[in-house]
Amino acid sequence: MKLLKTNLLFLGLTALSTMGYSQTTLKTNYFKIVIDQKGYITSMQNITKKSNREFSPADKPSPLMVLYNAKKRVYTYPEQASYSASDKIMTLAYPNGSTARISILPQAKYFKMKLLSLTNSTDIEAIQWGSYHTNITNLLGEIIGVSRDTSKAANYAIGMLALNDNTLGGTADIQGDAAPFQYIIHSPDAARFPLPNHLHEGQIFSLGGDGISDVAFYAHKEPYYRIMYGNAAEVDKNGRISISYQSRDRRQEREVYYSLIPNMASNKPNHLLVQPIPGVDYIGSAIAFWGSPDSTALMDVVQDIVLKEGLPHPTVNGKWIKDPAAFVPDILTEGGQYDNMIAYADRLGFKAISLYDQAFLRPDRGNAGYIDGKNFERKPLKFANGDAYSHKEYAQMAAKHNIVIGRTPITNALAPGTKDASPVPSDSIWYQQKRPLAKAISATDTLIYVDDPTHLEEIGSWEGHVKSLNMIKIGKELIHYLGVSDTKPYRLLNVKRGYWDSKATAHAALDTLYKLQVTINYGYDGLIPNIQLQDKIAEYYADVSAINGLGYYDFDGQEFLFNNGHGYYSAKRFFRKMFERAKQRGLADIRFTGATLSEGSWHYQSIWNVGGGKNLYDAETREWGSATSQGKDLRDVSYANFFPVGMGGNFPITEKSTVEEYEHIQAMSVGTGSTYSLKLNQKQVESCPQKDAIFQAIRTWENARRANAFPRWVKEYLVDPTQSFRLEELDKDHWNLYRINRDGSGKKLLTKLTRAKGY
Repeated sequence: MKLLKTNLLFLGLTALSTMGYSQTTLKTNYFKIVIDQKGYITSMQNITKKSNREFSPADKPSPLMVLYNAKKRVYTYPEQASYSASDKIMTLAYPNGSTARISILPQAKYFKMKLLSLTNSTDIEAIQWGSYHTNITNLLGEIIGVSRDTSKAANYAIGMLALNDNTLGGTADIQGDAAPFQYIIHSPDAARFPLPNHLHEGQIFSLGGDGISDVAFYAHKEPYYRIMYGNAAEVDKNGRISISYQSRDRRQEREVYYSLIPNMASNKPNHLLVQPIPGVDYIGSAIAFWGSPDSTALMDVVQDIVLKEGLPHPTVNGKWIKDPAAFVPDILTEGGQYDNMIAYADRLGFKAISLYDQAFLRPDRGNAGYIDGKNFERKPLKFANGDAYSHKEYAQMAAKHNIVIGRTPITNALAPGTKDASPVPSDSIWYQQKRPLAKAISATDTLIYVDDPTHLEEIGSWEGHVKSLNMIKIGKELIHYLGVSDTKPYRLLNVKRGYWDSKATAHAALDTLYKLQVTINYGYDGLIPNIQLQDKIAEYYADVSAINGLGYYDFDGQEFLFNNGHGYYSAKRFFRKMFERAKQRGLADIRFTGATLSEGSWHYQSIWNVGGGKNLYDAETREWGSATSQGKDLRDVSYANFFPVGMGGNFPITEKSTVEEYEHIQAMSVGTGSTYSLKLNQKQVESCPQKDAIFQAIRTWENARRANAFPRWVKEYLVDPTQSFRLEELDKDHWNLYRINRDGSGKKLLTKLTRAKGY
């Protein structure tokens, strides 16, 4: 009955806009918005409290939808709006003559908005939902587009979610559909963390280091330096948060000037042709726009949107991967011995073992997914007694304990020596530029001429501009070169034929020369596939899982999914293809972490345990990143975007390890909503006198976490690094939580914990 009343109220209010009134009022159970006669949202109110607090800034109304001309780099804003309550369609008129028809369907907890049609759209490459401006100044979720006030006084959040793959978090003017990786200045609490006089809200800074070492990127421990992994949420000069989503017409070839880290000389942008994708357009772009109490937003509203709109909803242990009660650490193997790893995971209550001490798993369709051979004859997993096992055999052992094993791939990097890269390169490798060959060449010629040298002087990799990967492809030959002559006739310089063991052959005049899009070096060397071949690589990973029993991946080089110029769309498409193929093969949802987190991977990605050690969380000094600011930076990004915080590969059990250390680690993990990859070297673990007690302590905390036994007020205690705790299990449904001294003494009961209903 509540929903029915809400819809009746909606109809009554919106009918006013068709009878000469100048505004349209829409409501959900938690949120009310007003759209004026120009197509701007002028009011956003929390209707869960009598005060109906206003979150729309009086000086910044929010355009419902804007148009973007990419060639002119110009936004066009609506100037007139009308709403039909019977059809639930908003019609927007624009000064360029375009008319947009937008369906707005109110649900109990969100508004579903969908672009039905757009006239006069020839010059419109993209549309943008918003930006929707708020007066919230607390937490910005730049990946999924959310503005959060977590204070007890306000306790409210306003956000968006994309309802299809071609609607992406961020603004329409972003090159390559992946926002710059950089710092901005934003204080989450101006009273506690006031800005110095020389800084202002929204100010942009580049990352730290040389632009190559990813650890050195994280260079500011101050709380008002906010690292950005997207721009679906931004701040203005007053620190007020705005949120945006966009959708692009991908049917035509276009060129972007792209780098994920464009503000550093070592990562300056390259000019990149972007592959056209037939049938992928902004018509049909849809979002869920919502507002609700922040403390219940994730499980009550966001999950409701995900389920009702058929968005990806992966589970672990039967719970949605975004449910904090489903967060669970994993084992990260070291030392090359695996006798006891399954037993360790079982005793700890962990559900995955990452075989991190194995080499990178490279996507090689030549093995058809049989990474240990057609008959599983390779036995890479060694036991101390000399026995050895294939991945399939070891996975079968782990499965008896409801545990999966996993590997670390280089995502979509086509490495030298693999089927699609060399010695016979695929015709489905993507490229930055293409040119006709000006003159025929023999198999030994090193004078390669082109009529148009534009952008061919750029080093192929924008990440570090790796000279060893600067190559072209003509036919089935890879050719390395560096530079282009300055004067006519233009020719490539420093040419090496038959690169990566490809065969040097003759090529005719006007044959197509492709300057290839590539990755980086340091063992990540590879070529970037086009979107169709990338689809096949995604399916390949599902096949590898099905054949070899893998249920976990650590996608290193995950940012390479952006290198084709389709950004977050590319990532969404990749993971959708992998999960769809896995479902076809009868697999459970694949658990994965990776080198980055984006709006493209947010729904699918379970965890984000990137990096490790004292860069992430230092259990000795009890701080988020003592060596660098990586821990603080990634914690802030994850938490603000309703995602599990990661402590990285960390906390190895050694002969000096104590129970008190792991009581603290688990308390901090539960309190912040984080996971970690527990580094275990079998020889070191067995040398630890307190091994059994440590295992028991971790398992106790994990049992209680899985029971959702920690209320919000308890978690606020747990995140205080000056405090120490001990958790004792009374039975499967009850625990006692004690405060203790850091050395384990002075036990005092803080509270009794009980399994939550439904868990």
